[in-house]
Amino acid sequence: MPDREPTVYILAIESSCDDTAAAVLQNATVLSNVVADQKIHQAFGGVVPELASRAHQQNIVPVVHQALAQAGIDKNQLHAIAFTKGPGLLGSLLVGMSFAKSLSQALKIPLIEVNHMQGHILAHFIDDKNKIKPTFPFLALTVSGGHTQLIRVDDYFNMTVLGQSKDDAVGEAFDKSAKLLGLPYPGGPLIDKYAQTGNPYRFTFTKPKMDGFDYSFSGIKTAILNFIHKEKVKNPDFIEENLADICASIQHTLIEILFDKLVLAVQQTGITKVAVGGGVSANSALRRKLEAYSKDKNWTIYIPDFEYTTDNAAMIGIVGYLKFLKNDFTDESISSTAKYPL
Repeated sequence: MPDREPTVYILAIESSCDDTAAAVLQNATVLSNVVADQKIHQAFGGVVPELASRAHQQNIVPVVHQALAQAGIDKNQLHAIAFTKGPGLLGSLLVGMSFAKSLSQALKIPLIEVNHMQGHILAHFIDDKNKIKPTFPFLALTVSGGHTQLIRVDDYFNMTVLGQSKDDAVGEAFDKSAKLLGLPYPGGPLIDKYAQTGNPYRFTFTKPKMDGFDYSFSGIKTAILNFIHKEKVKNPDFIEENLADICASIQHTLIEILFDKLVLAVQQTGITKVAVGGGVSANSALRRKLEAYSKDKNWTIYIPDFEYTTDNAAMIGIVGYLKFLKNDFTDESISSTAKYPL
């Protein structure tokens, strides 16, 4: 981590999907990290973009106000404002960007654009006395509802995407599988919950074949759909009678798909330091497997605290701080973008 003097206060805003988030960082230390989620999407079984952008408009001012209040910082003490430029839902991104632009102009302080995926990776560098920061180079496995990426990280801003999902993200595969089982949104954590008492080897799903380090999760979703339909024809109560085993088998397959590529990347790069981020990093089966590999294969595993794995503004703030030290500021003509590669 670079020298932390002098003191820098960063306000960070994250609005890439359905969480409106704001954080205040003093250098690499998080003073506040506020998130307002949007319960409205539960009724639709997934995020509705138009509803998300409207909710961001309602939430952005109170969330920023709360972040400043919790941090004990007046807006006039801020040195810069960091915001998520992308990737994400365009309407949602525009709300955060517009607010950040307006406030930076009013306060006459710099604006800093942040790649959401860099935020997940660099969240590992938030100051936390209970966590050890990764050393370069390391491999980053970013797993969330919107993204699945395997990245080589050689420095804070020197990252190479080794592979990524060509269709659904792994978090989306968890949620869509849960929906097929009649579980409410977001269903990924529920699959994890029911899988605790299930047999992960009871049902077998074919894993997709993808070249290199790329992932695919759309095929497994279709396989699960066909499997459930076939079994319910024979037994209408199949799901209810076998829910734990179904969830355990789905979870086992999805984690195996992730690990097949991760193991390959470790073998080919020789890098045994693995940093995991994104909401799916909370999955208990994934964590158990990572722990097993840390013991059996001598891997070094880094997982941030849960509040920094799901979408949050603290991870945007740490990227903003690192960019601030480089005087890497953003022109006011900047626009949000739904697709924003590393």
